[in-house]
Amino acid sequence: MVVGSVSRGCQVAVIGAGPGGYVAALRLAQLGRDVILVDKGPRLGGVCLNVGCIPSKALIHAADLAYEIRHGEQMGLSVDGLRVDLPKMVAWKDGIVDRLTGGVEFLCSKNGVEVVYGSARFLNDRSLEVAGEDGVLEVQFESAVIATGSSAMQLPNLPFDGERVIGSTEALSLEEIPERLVVVGAGYIGLELGTVYAKLGSEVTIVEFLPEILPGLDRDAAKALQRRLKKLKIKLLLNHRAVSYDDGEDPALVAIGPDDREIRIPADLVMMSVGRVPRTADLGLEAVGVATDDKGFITVNDRQQTSVPGIYAIGDVAGGMLLAHKAYQEAKVAAEVIAGEPAAFDNVAIPAVVYTDPEVAWTGLTETEAVEQGYEVVTGTFNLKASGRAMSLEATDGFVKAIADAGTQQLLGVVAVGRGVSEFIGEATLALEMGAFLEDVALTIHPHPSMSEALQEAVEAALGKAVHQVNK
Repeated sequence: MVVGSVSRGCQVAVIGAGPGGYVAALRLAQLGRDVILVDKGPRLGGVCLNVGCIPSKALIHAADLAYEIRHGEQMGLSVDGLRVDLPKMVAWKDGIVDRLTGGVEFLCSKNGVEVVYGSARFLNDRSLEVAGEDGVLEVQFESAVIATGSSAMQLPNLPFDGERVIGSTEALSLEEIPERLVVVGAGYIGLELGTVYAKLGSEVTIVEFLPEILPGLDRDAAKALQRRLKKLKIKLLLNHRAVSYDDGEDPALVAIGPDDREIRIPADLVMMSVGRVPRTADLGLEAVGVATDDKGFITVNDRQQTSVPGIYAIGDVAGGMLLAHKAYQEAKVAAEVIAGEPAAFDNVAIPAVVYTDPEVAWTGLTETEAVEQGYEVVTGTFNLKASGRAMSLEATDGFVKAIADAGTQQLLGVVAVGRGVSEFIGEATLALEMGAFLEDVALTIHPHPSMSEALQEAVEAALGKAVHQVNK
């Protein structure tokens, strides 16, 4: 690490060491480029690795385990006196994060990526100023990759105070389980962490301004998830606008309902989850003329090139689906374009997963999107209540739906709701990338019993060849 030097030159400067940034840096180094990776620190990995994807999934697993232990009577399991030690759970989660961030640091070191900690700002289209604890370093570059990610959006009327009104970062490191938790926002982060604390024993209410959860999600999937939320005793208030928080003797979130009636929702803790905004402030983009859209996301083409030659943008800061695996792919594209190799972000489908209970996963077009694009659609749905594997897991809430072009029978999309569906949505994405037809998936032998065979069953239903359920 170089800190405090007057200047340093490199072929490529990468700003931000999240999923996009560190992958771009590693791929560039593998392609023989001299790379400086700049990050604010204190650890590499960005939001996803430190306070997002990985730690949240660790807590989700722990909460699921606690819930299953408490509700195992039907399987002949009875446990008295289960105690949840939240600080120990958080420490276990932090240990996972430490191992993974250490792994990223190791890979950077072994691949010859130079890491500089500090805040980066463009001086012009070929140089950066990096302000660190030990001084200011000027970095001259031939190309730059902006991978600064996104941050939680805040509402002016409900600012974070870090104690009673918090974001997802704080929610991942609580010292005690809140008795009454109100989550503002029914997006994937709010739903995931709301489910975690409901399973750990909190009384959870989710307040959403819109009339639906997860806008754009397949409506059948949304309904299935809402039914499960109700089983978990999570209260869902749609069409309600959160306006303020009263932290007095009887703390409560104040919200306005669809009838303009003000209601008070008891809340010892409020977690805000109302969207994310790109991290472009103080980057000095105006100094180089990098174009952004009306929401502040950096505009790029399919080669991740910005409006300024030699400057690229990847991951959340470039907009689109704010997903780590999308950032991975964009990082590889940008690195290979910089290295003079043929590359473009032209993927047919990007899978998405919400790690609720049950999981919700989708890829390609939803049924609604396919119709809007002019397709005559045929669908096939397999209900997990007919799945032997789902029954053995006591996890029959959910289904798998296959969407196809009725004329050609080419697969257009897959929606899945159920335990472990995240593990086979990649198969569906591969099928879409390869231009598979319903028959291709139907003739692929899937293991039995497994959750993945539900995909084969759904495709067979679309073909009118279902065996384990009545054909419609």
